Amino acid sequence: MRIRTAFIIANGQKKESARLSEEILSYLDELSIKGSVISTKTGNDDIIVPADTDLVITLGGDGTVLYAARAVNEMGVPILPVNLGTFGYITEIGKDEWKEALSYFMENGSNISRRLMLRVTVHRAGKRVWTASALNEAVISSAGIAKVISLSLSLDKTTAGSFRADGMIIATPTGSTGYSLAAGGPILDVDMSAVIITPVCPFTLSNRPLVTSGKVVTLTVNKGQRTDLLLTVDGQLFFPLEEDDTITVEKSRSKALLVRSLRRNFTEVIRDKLHWSGEMHA
Repeated sequence: MRIRTAFIIANGQKKESARLSEEILSYLDELSIKGSVISTKTGNDDIIVPADTDLVITLGGDGTVLYAARAVNEMGVPILPVNLGTFGYITEIGKDEWKEALSYFMENGSNISRRLMLRVTVHRAGKRVWTASALNEAVISSAGIAKVISLSLSLDKTTAGSFRADGMIIATPTGSTGYSLAAGGPILDVDMSAVIITPVCPFTLSNRPLVTSGKVVTLTVNKGQRTDLLLTVDGQLFFPLEEDDTITVEKSRSKALLVRSLRRNFTEVIRDKLHWSGEMHA
């Protein structure tokens, strides 16, 4: 993989990000690779990744990767995610492994995981009023004190029913180990091309998580809500909803390209994170 320009997105709230940024920049310079770095404070800082970027390197945790994936959506730029804390579900590469993973990627280019992303669009009175991309999930919930909300669900153009619940999660396989999992959704292999629809504490027990492939998910905010509603994307972007708004969630045309760790795979990560050791854990 020929890399001429690399862009580092560092989580400024992580103590080691500045030091490691300088270390990586020095290494890139030795390889005659042009490197630059930006330090972020939140997951919704407004940054522009240069058009000539060949590789993005993130320093932080899963949240930094989610932010970077949206920033390079549709650019086809791979992301090398370096974890500065405990291993995340997305950031498989440890802070002492980045050089190994980067070198292998430049020599072979085969340690890439192609992750499904979502395109989320809000229509109001027939007009598009907001759009965003998501690597993990889109969530519709109460904007204030937790109250049951009412949503109508359609898959493609077929009505699937009306749901009363604390919220609704539309998650990717990457996001299946996040909020959707906590709400009782299944874990999907990250290389799958499927979407999980997970009701949060549904009022009707027959409303269960649903895995679908390729269908356009449309949610309509029913009239008569007793609370304000909020659309959240990747836990980082927010948009207030109104009654009769329609939220369309569909597969993005582009995927997030994540450089894999050479020392652990997805199965090993979830085994360790979820303590699948065969022993009891308090």
